[in-house]
Amino acid sequence: MTLAASVLRPLDECDRWLYGVVGRWSAPLLDEPLRRVSQLADFSKPWFVVAGALGLLGGPRGRRAAVVGLASVGTASLLVNQPLKALGGRRRPDPGLLGAPQHRWVRMPTSRAFPSGHAASAVAFAVAVGDVLPALRAPLWTAASVVGFSRVYTGVHYPSDVLVGASVGALVGRSVSRWVRRRG
Repeated sequence: MTLAASVLRPLDECDRWLYGVVGRWSAPLLDEPLRRVSQLADFSKPWFVVAGALGLLGGPRGRRAAVVGLASVGTASLLVNQPLKALGGRRRPDPGLLGAPQHRWVRMPTSRAFPSGHAASAVAFAVAVGDVLPALRAPLWTAASVVGFSRVYTGVHYPSDVLVGASVGALVGRSVSRWVRRRG
């Protein structure tokens, strides 16, 4: 058993309970939009689109924000998807056993669950770009929160996977933006 697995074991009961609460929550108007958000966020597509728009339309500060945001996404993705998921070793939840209705499911990733790469990338981008362009903080944090929630709602992550992924993303986003500000 890995160190992370031994730390997560006591949280499993709470995580499963929260996962079940979200899975049994009936919000038919959210089902399809959250499925689409979860799928759209694969490979950080929304952050590349936002970075492209900032680069094209945002002037020098927009270009700087785009570069810092994408550097944060790349760093967070590398950190989460390589050493942290290997250390975590946590299997994905079984959405059928834990209450998520099948019509909400998205394709189950083959990678380990802990921590969430989607949440890490979304929050890293939100923090880094928000540091450069504070006016975008609220909308980017809202988008990152929706992405994180969608991963639990669609059955592919436990809540703690998303919370830890978001925490890693916040640390990476702030670190990258500080590093870039000191350089330039």
